[in-house]
Amino acid sequence: MSARPIRILLAEDQSMVREALAALLGLEPDIEVRAQVARGDEVVAAARAHDVNVALLDIEMPGMTGIEAAAALRAALPAIRIVILTTFGRPGYLRGAMEAGASAFLVKDAPAAQLADAVRKVLAGERVIDPTLAAAALAEGANPLTDREREVLRAAEHGATNAELAQQLNLSPGTVRNYLSTAIQKLASRNRAEAIRTARDKGWL
Repeated sequence: MSARPIRILLAEDQSMVREALAALLGLEPDIEVRAQVARGDEVVAAARAHDVNVALLDIEMPGMTGIEAAAALRAALPAIRIVILTTFGRPGYLRGAMEAGASAFLVKDAPAAQLADAVRKVLAGERVIDPTLAAAALAEGANPLTDREREVLRAAEHGATNAELAQQLNLSPGTVRNYLSTAIQKLASRNRAEAIRTARDKGWL
């Protein structure tokens, strides 16, 4: 055990969950929760301000997702270890988290002792991945969608027309239609709504 406590940043938009995690981790003698934020776009600034060495990031947050925040944190403060916590055990999220530089990926209902142990392990340079999610990610394969196809599908989630999407994304309506058609085909879906649902379920958006 190091002389200094492990200094934690918690990023979670649900205050009850965040406070519960902070309380549980605070019971560990070698862990200190230094900072808590409710938005992904506040992660880097909080990590800098509070001299943390491990960041626990939820995936679904306003401002920036946990995976996007992980990538930003990795670029700005590469020495900080990143643990992704999620309610959604989606294989695509695991791949995205690892690509963004996370050292651990755990579901939120894991026991507190397991989370504390994961924090210690990532600080020691190890990787910790929920075994069920790891198996599912391997079985699922890589995300077949390109970045542009994902962008168009995300923009289409709220029912915008092709013309509205074209204006929003600065593309021609024909290009938007082509991206949507290709994404629908890749996801073996009947329409855009089904394609969006499939991509969301697999963690590919």
